[in-house]
Amino acid sequence: MTAMPAAFFGHGSPMNAVERNRYTAAWTAFGQAVPRPRAILVISAHWYINATAVTAMPRPRTIHDFYGFPSQLYDVDYPAPGLPGLAEEISELVKPTWVGADVDSWGIDHGTWSVLVHAFPDASIPVVQLSINADKPFDYHLQLGAKLAPLRESGVLIVGSGNIVHNLREFSFHNPAPLDWAVRADTRVRALIEAGDYRALGDANALGADVLRGIAGPEHFLPLLYVLAQAGPGEPVSFFNDTVISSISMTCVRVG
Repeated sequence: MTAMPAAFFGHGSPMNAVERNRYTAAWTAFGQAVPRPRAILVISAHWYINATAVTAMPRPRTIHDFYGFPSQLYDVDYPAPGLPGLAEEISELVKPTWVGADVDSWGIDHGTWSVLVHAFPDASIPVVQLSINADKPFDYHLQLGAKLAPLRESGVLIVGSGNIVHNLREFSFHNPAPLDWAVRADTRVRALIEAGDYRALGDANALGADVLRGIAGPEHFLPLLYVLAQAGPGEPVSFFNDTVISSISMTCVRVG
C-alpha cells in the first residue's frame, strides 16, 4: 500500500464549515486528490488538555465548541464513525508514552469537522482525534508525531488542524488586510519548513518574536508539528491556501 499523505489545515473561522470560498475549495480538492483513507487521525487545536488521549468511541458526537455564531453552524452534524481499534494501535505505537482512551468525553470538534465537511463530505470514513497535551514542550509533539508515521503505511490519513498564525487579540473583523508582523511570522515558518528545519519549529525559543506573537496560545500551532514529523527523507512538502487574513494565517501544508 502506498503511504498516505499527511496534511496541516489552517482552518480559520468555524464559518468556513458552511461557506464556499477559495480556502474550502482547496480542502475539497485535497480530499478528491488523495487515496481513500482507512481512517483519519486528526490533531485539532480545539482538544487541548492536560493529557495525551485518543478518542475510542464507535460513534463520536459532533461538538459545537464555540458560541455567538449563526444557528446554521450549530445545525452541522458530521456523523463519521469512530474506530476504537485505531486507538489501540496508537497506544501500542507510541509506547512508553501513555495515551488514554477517551470513550465518552470528547468526539469530533469544529477544528476537525469544519475541514472534513469539505474534504470528505460523506462522513463515511472513520475519524479519531488525538489530544494535544498542554503540559508538554514543543519538541514532545514532534517526537510523538514521528511515532505515528507507521500509520500512514496502513492507510491512515494524519491531519493537523490549527493555524500557523493565530492571534485573535489583534484580529480585525473590519479590515482583513494582513498585518506586517503576521506576514513575517508566516513567511518565517514557511522558510523553516522549506529548509526542512523542523527541529527549529520544535524549539519555541528559536522561532523569533513575530512567530511567538502569532502563536499567542500554542494550541493552534502545535498540530503543524505532528504533520511535519511525518516527512521522511526526500518526501515532498508543499503549501496551499498560503494567505494571511489580518492576524490569522490560512496556510496549509501537505506532506507526501
